[in-house]
Amino acid sequence: MRVTELLHQEIAELIRTEVKDPRLGLVTVTGVDLTPDYAHATVHFSVLPDDDERVAETLRGLRAASGFLRSLVGRRVRIHTTPELHFVHDASAQRGIEMGRLIDEANSRRAADDPGDVATDTGEGSAKRPDSASASATPATAGQVSAPVGAARHDD
Repeated sequence: MRVTELLHQEIAELIRTEVKDPRLGLVTVTGVDLTPDYAHATVHFSVLPDDDERVAETLRGLRAASGFLRSLVGRRVRIHTTPELHFVHDASAQRGIEMGRLIDEANSRRAADDPGDVATDTGEGSAKRPDSASASATPATAGQVSAPVGAARHDD
């Protein structure tokens, strides 16, 4: 196991089990970056809820616990230098949630703008929007049963 992966695992476990700071709620360690000389480790974290106030409070709690965490890491992980821990909020989870919300919003707007395709309703649009079953079905020959691609066929 690589040192960064080991640090990631240990720091996450220590925050969950050893740090009793009420400022730390649902903290997830999302990654660890380690300098080549092992002197500094940047610990990326996310927190729920991901609002500015909660993030700031969590960051204060993690910074207050960094010396304690470093000493515990030093006892658990055998490396020549125990790194100084620096905590940084990882906003990627929040960005992902926001992107999902924007995609859902765009899809609902598109559905509202185009409630039904007239060509599809009359059957003329089948070449434009194939039915999933007909698009994946294989033509049947005499004595064979047509099945979607990838489905198991049993010819008795």
